[in-house]
Amino acid sequence: MTATTTAATGQKSWVVALLLSFFLGVIGAHRFYVGKIGTGLLMLVTLGGFGVWALIDFIMIIIGKFSDKQGLALAR
Repeated sequence: MTATTTAATGQKSWVVALLLSFFLGVIGAHRFYVGKIGTGLLMLVTLGGFGVWALIDFIMIIIGKFSDKQGLALAR
């Protein structure tokens, strides 16, 4: 007998977060979208950590390791 567990999924869309990260990642639009206002403002001021932070977030969204403000996975 096997038990299956499913990760809790939030209300925010994975596709929307991915597109926002790709097109507006350096200004932190994807972080504002998922409710992470504080880090979104930091990304806005530093232009996405000079691009490095924006790239890391983009990769994290692609592989499914990016979460919303409550720590829930993005809905696919």
